[in-house]
Amino acid sequence: MSLLVSGLAGLLGLLIGSFLNVVIYRVPAGESVVSPRSRCPRCGTELAARDNIPVLSWLFLRGRCRTCSEPISARYPLVEAGCAVLFALVAWHFVDTPLVIPAYLYLAAVGIALAAIDLDTRRLPDALTLPSYPVAAALLLIPAVGYHAWDAYLRAVLGGLALCAFYFLLVVIYPRGMGWGDVKLAGVLGAYLGWLGWNYVVVGGFLGFLLGGLVGGVLMVVGRAGRKSAIPFGPFMILGAFLAIFVGQAISDWYLGILGR
Repeated sequence: MSLLVSGLAGLLGLLIGSFLNVVIYRVPAGESVVSPRSRCPRCGTELAARDNIPVLSWLFLRGRCRTCSEPISARYPLVEAGCAVLFALVAWHFVDTPLVIPAYLYLAAVGIALAAIDLDTRRLPDALTLPSYPVAAALLLIPAVGYHAWDAYLRAVLGGLALCAFYFLLVVIYPRGMGWGDVKLAGVLGAYLGWLGWNYVVVGGFLGFLLGGLVGGVLMVVGRAGRKSAIPFGPFMILGAFLAIFVGQAISDWYLGILGR
Protein backbone atom coordinates (compact mmCIF):
# COMPACT_ATOMS: atom_id res chain seq x y z
CA MET A 1 0.00 0.00 0.00
CA SER A 2 2.83 2.39 0.85
CA LEU A 3 4.46 1.79 -2.54
CA LEU A 4 1.18 2.40 -4.36
CA VAL A 5 0.48 5.66 -2.53
CA SER A 6 4.06 6.85 -3.04
CA GLY A 7 4.00 5.92 -6.71
CA LEU A 8 0.75 7.79 -7.33
CA ALA A 9 2.11 10.80 -5.44
CA GLY A 10 5.27 10.66 -7.54
CA LEU A 11 3.24 10.72 -10.77
CA LEU A 12 1.27 13.67 -9.46
CA GLY A 13 4.57 15.32 -8.60
CA LEU A 14 5.74 15.04 -12.20
CA LEU A 15 2.65 16.90 -13.39
CA ILE A 16 2.86 19.51 -10.65
CA GLY A 17 6.57 19.92 -11.35
CA SER A 18 5.80 20.81 -14.95
CA PHE A 19 3.42 23.52 -13.73
CA LEU A 20 6.00 24.74 -11.22
CA ASN A 21 8.38 25.48 -14.08
CA VAL A 22 5.76 27.92 -15.37
CA VAL A 23 5.35 29.43 -11.90
CA ILE A 24 9.12 29.82 -11.43
CA TYR A 25 9.46 31.63 -14.75
CA ARG A 26 6.34 33.81 -14.72
CA VAL A 27 5.62 34.82 -11.11
CA PRO A 28 8.79 36.95 -10.71
CA ALA A 29 7.92 38.66 -13.98
CA GLY A 30 4.37 39.40 -12.80
CA GLU A 31 2.87 37.30 -15.60
CA SER A 32 -0.16 35.03 -15.48
CA VAL A 33 0.57 31.36 -14.81
CA VAL A 34 -2.60 30.34 -16.63
CA SER A 35 -2.20 31.95 -20.04
CA PRO A 36 -0.77 32.11 -22.61
CA ARG A 37 0.44 28.58 -23.26
CA SER A 38 4.10 27.77 -22.76
CA ARG A 39 6.33 28.77 -25.65
CA CYS A 40 9.96 28.91 -26.64
CA PRO A 41 11.45 32.20 -25.33
CA ARG A 42 13.59 32.52 -28.49
CA CYS A 43 11.33 31.72 -31.45
CA GLY A 44 7.96 32.16 -29.69
CA THR A 45 6.59 28.82 -30.90
CA GLU A 46 3.89 27.41 -28.61
CA LEU A 47 4.86 24.05 -27.19
CA ALA A 48 2.77 21.14 -28.42
CA ALA A 49 1.35 18.64 -25.97
CA ARG A 50 3.99 16.08 -26.97
CA ASP A 51 6.70 18.58 -25.96
CA ASN A 52 5.17 19.11 -22.51
CA ILE A 53 5.53 15.58 -21.15
CA PRO A 54 7.46 15.92 -17.87
CA VAL A 55 11.13 14.87 -18.11
CA LEU A 56 10.56 12.65 -21.17
CA SER A 57 10.02 15.50 -23.63
CA TRP A 58 13.29 17.12 -22.59
CA LEU A 59 15.12 13.81 -23.06
CA PHE A 60 13.52 13.08 -26.45
CA LEU A 61 14.32 16.60 -27.68
CA ARG A 62 17.86 16.30 -26.28
CA GLY A 63 17.38 19.50 -24.36
CA ARG A 64 16.58 21.70 -27.38
CA CYS A 65 13.57 23.45 -28.87
CA ARG A 66 12.01 21.37 -31.65
CA THR A 67 11.63 24.45 -33.89
CA CYS A 68 14.76 26.57 -33.43
CA SER A 69 17.11 24.20 -31.56
CA GLU A 70 17.57 26.72 -28.73
CA PRO A 71 18.96 24.89 -25.67
CA ILE A 72 16.40 24.18 -22.95
CA SER A 73 17.75 24.47 -19.43
CA ALA A 74 18.28 21.19 -17.59
CA ARG A 75 16.52 22.78 -14.62
CA TYR A 76 13.15 22.02 -16.23
CA PRO A 77 13.42 18.23 -15.96
CA LEU A 78 15.25 18.57 -12.63
CA VAL A 79 12.34 20.51 -11.14
CA GLU A 80 9.87 17.93 -12.48
CA ALA A 81 11.88 14.95 -11.26
CA GLY A 82 12.66 16.64 -7.94
CA CYS A 83 8.99 17.37 -7.35
CA ALA A 84 8.12 13.75 -8.13
CA VAL A 85 10.71 12.43 -5.68
CA LEU A 86 9.68 14.85 -2.93
CA PHE A 87 5.98 14.05 -3.41
CA ALA A 88 6.74 10.33 -3.20
CA LEU A 89 8.79 10.81 -0.02
CA VAL A 90 6.04 12.89 1.60
CA ALA A 91 3.41 10.26 0.79
CA TRP A 92 5.65 7.48 2.09
CA HIS A 93 6.43 9.36 5.30
CA PHE A 94 2.81 10.18 6.12
CA VAL A 95 1.16 7.04 4.75
CA ASP A 96 -0.19 6.15 8.21
CA THR A 97 -1.85 9.57 8.53
CA PRO A 98 -3.16 10.11 4.99
CA LEU A 99 -5.26 13.18 5.84
CA VAL A 100 -2.00 15.05 6.47
CA ILE A 101 -0.54 14.26 3.04
CA PRO A 102 -2.25 17.04 0.99
CA ALA A 103 -0.92 19.72 3.35
CA TYR A 104 2.69 18.59 3.03
CA LEU A 105 2.40 18.00 -0.71
CA TYR A 106 1.42 21.65 -1.02
CA LEU A 107 4.42 22.63 1.09
CA ALA A 108 6.66 20.56 -1.19
CA ALA A 109 5.31 22.24 -4.32
CA VAL A 110 5.44 25.82 -3.05
CA GLY A 111 8.82 25.13 -1.42
CA ILE A 112 10.37 24.03 -4.70
CA ALA A 113 8.97 27.07 -6.51
CA LEU A 114 10.14 29.51 -3.82
CA ALA A 115 13.62 27.95 -3.61
CA ALA A 116 14.13 28.20 -7.37
CA ILE A 117 12.81 31.78 -7.54
CA ASP A 118 15.00 32.86 -4.63
CA LEU A 119 18.06 31.38 -6.34
CA ASP A 120 17.19 33.26 -9.53
CA THR A 121 16.04 36.62 -8.19
CA ARG A 122 17.17 36.80 -4.53
CA ARG A 123 13.59 37.33 -3.40
CA LEU A 124 10.62 35.34 -2.15
CA PRO A 125 7.49 36.73 -3.84
CA ASP A 126 4.46 37.56 -1.69
CA ALA A 127 2.32 36.04 -4.44
CA LEU A 128 3.45 32.62 -3.19
CA THR A 129 4.27 33.09 0.50
CA LEU A 130 1.21 35.03 1.66
CA PRO A 131 -1.46 32.72 0.15
CA SER A 132 0.38 29.81 1.77
CA TYR A 133 -0.92 30.92 5.18
CA PRO A 134 -4.65 30.40 4.50
CA VAL A 135 -3.85 27.31 2.41
CA ALA A 136 -1.88 25.79 5.30
CA ALA A 137 -4.67 26.70 7.74
CA ALA A 138 -7.26 25.01 5.52
CA LEU A 139 -5.24 21.90 4.64
CA LEU A 140 -4.10 21.26 8.23
CA LEU A 141 -7.68 21.74 9.39
CA ILE A 142 -8.59 18.51 7.54
CA PRO A 143 -6.46 16.21 9.74
CA ALA A 144 -7.26 18.33 12.79
CA VAL A 145 -10.95 17.51 12.30
CA GLY A 146 -10.42 13.97 11.03
CA TYR A 147 -8.04 12.91 13.78
CA HIS A 148 -9.35 15.30 16.49
CA ALA A 149 -5.80 16.70 16.58
CA TRP A 150 -6.65 20.17 17.82
CA ASP A 151 -3.54 20.24 19.97
CA ALA A 152 -1.42 19.78 16.85
CA TYR A 153 -3.40 22.47 15.04
CA LEU A 154 -2.87 24.94 17.87
CA ARG A 155 0.82 24.03 17.95
CA ALA A 156 1.00 24.70 14.19
CA VAL A 157 -0.41 28.20 14.75
CA LEU A 158 1.99 28.87 17.60
CA GLY A 159 4.91 27.33 15.70
CA GLY A 160 4.29 29.63 12.77
CA LEU A 161 4.09 32.66 15.04
CA ALA A 162 7.23 31.63 16.95
CA LEU A 163 9.47 31.07 13.92
CA CYS A 164 8.12 34.19 12.22
CA ALA A 165 8.82 36.26 15.35
CA PHE A 166 12.34 34.83 15.60
CA TYR A 167 13.16 35.81 12.02
CA PHE A 168 11.52 39.19 12.56
CA LEU A 169 13.93 39.86 15.41
CA LEU A 170 16.86 38.79 13.25
CA VAL A 171 15.87 41.26 10.53
CA VAL A 172 15.46 44.07 13.06
CA ILE A 173 18.82 43.31 14.68
CA TYR A 174 20.77 42.66 11.47
CA PRO A 175 18.77 43.79 8.41
CA ARG A 176 21.64 43.08 5.99
CA GLY A 177 21.69 39.40 6.87
CA MET A 178 18.06 38.57 6.24
CA GLY A 179 15.08 39.82 4.25
CA TRP A 180 11.37 40.30 4.95
CA GLY A 181 10.62 37.51 2.50
CA ASP A 182 12.49 35.16 4.83
CA VAL A 183 10.32 36.34 7.73
CA LYS A 184 7.12 35.57 5.82
CA LEU A 185 8.44 32.18 4.73
CA ALA A 186 9.46 31.36 8.32
CA GLY A 187 5.85 31.63 9.45
CA VAL A 188 4.73 29.10 6.84
CA LEU A 189 7.51 26.64 7.64
CA GLY A 190 6.97 27.08 11.38
CA ALA A 191 3.32 26.11 11.02
CA TYR A 192 4.07 22.86 9.20
CA LEU A 193 6.90 21.99 11.59
CA GLY A 194 4.79 22.98 14.59
CA TRP A 195 2.08 20.51 13.57
CA LEU A 196 4.63 17.73 14.05
CA GLY A 197 6.06 19.00 17.35
CA TRP A 198 8.14 21.74 18.96
CA ASN A 199 11.29 19.69 18.48
CA TYR A 200 10.69 19.80 14.73
CA VAL A 201 10.49 23.61 14.84
CA VAL A 202 13.82 23.77 16.64
CA VAL A 203 15.54 21.19 14.43
CA GLY A 204 14.16 22.68 11.20
CA GLY A 205 15.21 26.20 12.15
CA PHE A 206 18.67 25.09 13.23
CA LEU A 207 19.26 23.03 10.07
CA GLY A 208 18.41 26.01 7.88
CA PHE A 209 21.14 28.10 9.51
CA LEU A 210 23.58 25.16 9.55
CA LEU A 211 23.14 24.43 5.84
CA GLY A 212 23.30 28.11 4.92
CA GLY A 213 26.49 28.55 6.92
CA LEU A 214 28.14 25.46 5.46
CA VAL A 215 27.35 26.37 1.86
CA GLY A 216 28.35 30.00 2.43
CA GLY A 217 31.65 28.85 3.94
CA VAL A 218 32.38 26.55 1.00
CA LEU A 219 31.61 29.33 -1.50
CA MET A 220 34.02 31.62 0.33
CA VAL A 221 36.75 28.98 0.38
CA VAL A 222 36.48 28.37 -3.38
CA GLY A 223 36.35 32.11 -4.10
CA ARG A 224 32.74 32.21 -5.31
CA ALA A 225 31.59 34.51 -2.51
CA GLY A 226 32.94 37.03 -0.02
CA ARG A 227 31.95 38.08 3.49
CA LYS A 228 29.51 40.66 2.11
CA SER A 229 28.10 38.50 -0.71
CA ALA A 230 24.32 38.17 -0.75
CA ILE A 231 23.38 34.49 -0.64
CA PRO A 232 19.67 33.55 -0.91
CA PHE A 233 18.64 31.99 2.39
CA GLY A 234 15.17 30.74 1.41
CA PRO A 235 16.41 27.47 -0.17
CA PHE A 236 18.28 26.58 3.03
CA MET A 237 15.23 27.34 5.17
CA ILE A 238 13.12 25.07 2.98
CA LEU A 239 15.70 22.28 2.82
CA GLY A 240 16.21 22.45 6.58
CA ALA A 241 12.46 22.22 7.13
CA PHE A 242 12.08 19.13 4.95
CA LEU A 243 15.05 17.42 6.54
CA ALA A 244 13.38 18.06 9.88
CA ILE A 245 10.07 16.69 8.60
CA PHE A 246 11.69 13.43 7.52
CA VAL A 247 14.39 12.90 10.17
CA GLY A 248 13.71 15.58 12.78
CA GLN A 249 12.60 13.11 15.43
CA ALA A 250 15.74 11.01 14.94
CA ILE A 251 17.96 14.10 15.19
CA SER A 252 16.12 15.29 18.28
CA ASP A 253 16.40 11.87 19.97
CA TRP A 254 20.11 11.69 19.10
CA TYR A 255 20.82 15.10 20.57
CA LEU A 256 18.81 14.47 23.73
CA GLY A 257 20.62 11.13 24.08
CA ILE A 258 23.96 12.95 24.04
CA LEU A 259 22.75 15.39 26.70
CA GLY A 260 21.53 12.51 28.83
CA ARG A 261 24.89 10.71 28.92
